[in-house]
Amino acid sequence: MPTTENTSRFLRLKQIIGSEKTDPILQPLIPISASSWWAGDSSGRFPKPVKLGPNTTAWRWEDIRDLLDDLAAETQR
Repeated sequence: MPTTENTSRFLRLKQIIGSEKTDPILQPLIPISASSWWAGDSSGRFPKPVKLGPNTTAWRWEDIRDLLDDLAAETQR
């Protein structure tokens, strides 16, 4: 039986920053614009994406969860 220990869940950008254009509407995990997300990616503040295909970019759930934990810790300071 295969194990899931070495598998990762991936999130697309719309799943991270939300989208009102989808049905149902996707609520944001991190409420910022796409341009702010990409600026954070370029500066190293946000996790690096993983290319799943020529037109498919995603982020590992574990990296986003760690980012959310770091952001929560920043707001509690």
